[in-house]
Amino acid sequence: MKKQVINTENRQFLYEAILKLQNLEECEAFFEDLCTVQELESISQRLVVAKLLTEDKVYTDIVDRTGASTATISRVNRTLQSGKDGYSIIFNRFSGK
Repeated sequence: MKKQVINTENRQFLYEAILKLQNLEECEAFFEDLCTVQELESISQRLVVAKLLTEDKVYTDIVDRTGASTATISRVNRTLQSGKDGYSIIFNRFSGK
């Protein structure tokens, strides 16, 4: 089985493109062109799950509120515990910290 190679040059280009967006309308247009509806739903769901987990909500409440599976909630929780703190950066900026 061939290992999937992560093309860091492609990812870098994506990150730089996102940083070029100047407002909410541009962001919406870009992501709606870039992603399928399902991809956008999945990404936004994970972000909301992360927010609820940081607010100490329990899994059953998160499932009811977001429709996320417990597997998705567990994955997001692992990322919150041992990821690169990307969620924290965003949540701190929303709260003005």
